[in-house]
Amino acid sequence: MRQIFLDTETTGLSAENGDRIIEIGCLEMENRRLTGRNLHHYVNPERPNNPDAVRVHGITDEFLADKPVFATIAEELIAYLEGAEIVIHNAAFDVGFLNHELRRLGRPPVTTLVAKVTDSLALAREMFPGKSNSLDALCRRLEVDNTNRTLHGALLDAGLLAEVYIRLTRGQESLVIDTEEAGVDADGLRHERVDLSKFDLRVVEPTADELAAHEALLADLDEACGSKTVWRSAMA
Repeated sequence: MRQIFLDTETTGLSAENGDRIIEIGCLEMENRRLTGRNLHHYVNPERPNNPDAVRVHGITDEFLADKPVFATIAEELIAYLEGAEIVIHNAAFDVGFLNHELRRLGRPPVTTLVAKVTDSLALAREMFPGKSNSLDALCRRLEVDNTNRTLHGALLDAGLLAEVYIRLTRGQESLVIDTEEAGVDADGLRHERVDLSKFDLRVVEPTADELAAHEALLADLDEACGSKTVWRSAMA
């Protein structure tokens, strides 16, 4: 399935109160590989930017004055998104703005055009409960280089999101280690299986202090999850 990593910048935080999209950035991925078939538009919102929003994205009313309105780019955007899985960080925000823009044109909502909407923020919260899961925080945690992100930008953020998503969803498919043959990992890289029976692995027992620190960490995680962690009930 095609995946589209999408981000928008807007005049403010509330589509319901009349804020509009001013930038759309999309990157296409197939089989976990970026295709280079991207879509990027600045959009004249036909209304002034909120000054607080300008401080976030740096896109001024003067810059947007000669850009196309959303109606001009709508058909291209719809054709590009149609049938794909859309990956968005905090999807409710961007989808809400897109739906408002489409509604103005008498077009159906995004969810009826695409195969699926995946919220990477929800994925991150499941993986890192109780921690900051902003795009910047995930870049730091997952070692994605975001040094060029001094201001928000839709195409730049869509690219960072694609990198973050790959690292969020990469991992072992099974806890069973198959040592019989070579294989190919999720990124298409061939690797040789290792016969672990050749190694005499030394087991290092934890100290009392290490056990106490581990228990404290588990307690913090349990509290952050609202006492919904599995290991407590499994150990009972």
